[in-house]
Amino acid sequence: MKAPADGVTDREAGEAAARSGATPAAAAAEPVNVLIVGVGGQGVILVSKVLAYLAQSRGLDVKQSEVHGMAKRGGSVFSHVRFGPRVWSPTIPKGESDILVALEWAEGMRWLPHLKPGAGIFVCDTKRIVPPFACLNRRPGAPLRYSRETPAEVRSHVAEGYAIDATQIAEELGNERAANVVLLGALSVALDFSVSDWEAALAEFVPKKTIPVNLEAFRRGREWIEHAREHAPPAAEPSAAQDAAPAGRGATAAPYEVRLEITPQWCKSCDICVKLCPERCLRLNDERVVELTDPAKCTGCRLCEWLCPDFAIRVHMDPIAARPGVAA
Repeated sequence: MKAPADGVTDREAGEAAARSGATPAAAAAEPVNVLIVGVGGQGVILVSKVLAYLAQSRGLDVKQSEVHGMAKRGGSVFSHVRFGPRVWSPTIPKGESDILVALEWAEGMRWLPHLKPGAGIFVCDTKRIVPPFACLNRRPGAPLRYSRETPAEVRSHVAEGYAIDATQIAEELGNERAANVVLLGALSVALDFSVSDWEAALAEFVPKKTIPVNLEAFRRGREWIEHAREHAPPAAEPSAAQDAAPAGRGATAAPYEVRLEITPQWCKSCDICVKLCPERCLRLNDERVVELTDPAKCTGCRLCEWLCPDFAIRVHMDPIAARPGVAA
C-alpha cells in the first residue's frame, strides 16, 4: 500500500487502510505525538533523537521531523516525533500533540495551540531567554515585550501541565547544559518505556564522559514529575535571575545586575563577541582572551553568550534584591 499524499492525516490514512482491507488493529492505531521545542543551543534535537531511537528499538514505526536552520544559539528550534504501529506523516497536525515539551518558556507559549485540547500534557522549563529585540531598550530594568503568562495561568488551560525549573536542577548538578536531559526525565514519566531503556538510549547520544551527570539529570527530572503528580503541581515562577516575565505589555523587569563569567582557556580569540557586542564593552586583551572593559555598559543582551562557538562566555542576571543590604 502506498503512503498517503501530502496533507492526508494519519486518521484519514487509517480509515483508508481499513477500507482497503488492512487489519483493524493497524487501521485503528493512532500514533503517539510528541513535540519538543526550544531555542538553539538548548539541546532540543538530542531529546528528540533519544525518544525516536528508543521507540524504534521497541519495534515501533517512527517518524521524526525537525527544523534547526536557526540552531545557531538564539533561534527557534522544534522537532516532531511520532511513533506507533504505523505512522504515515512526519509532522504533527495542529491540536494533535499528545505531549509538548518546551525547553524555554516563550517557545512553550508559542506552541501551546499544537497541544491536544483536553488531553495533552505540557512540560516546560521556566527558563526565559529574552532576546535583545524583546526590549524597548537594552538597559537593565527596561520594559520587555515578552511572554507574560505565568505557570498558574497556563496550567488552568491544559489537561496536565508542569512548570519545572530544569535549568536550576541542572546547575545543582554542576552542568547547566543538562537541563534538556532533566526535561527528558520528566517526559519519560508520561510514556510507557522502562527506566532502563530510557537510560540506555540516553547513553547512546551523550558524550561518554558526561554519562553519569546526564543519567543523574534524567533521574532528577523523572523524580520531580513523579512528586508533582502525587501532590499539586507547584506554581513555580521563574526567578528574577531568569529574566522574570513582566506583568503586562511594557512592564518593567525585576532589577538585576549583569555579571559575565568568562572561561579564558575556552576562548579561541575568534573576536566574534567583540565585533557584535551592541554596547562595544568587550575586547581582546594582550593574551587575545576576551574581557569586559566597562561593566556599567553591559546590558545582559546575551549576544556574546549565544554567538560564542566555544561556550567561553556565560551571562548571569543577579537579582539586586538578593544582595545583602540592598533593597529591591
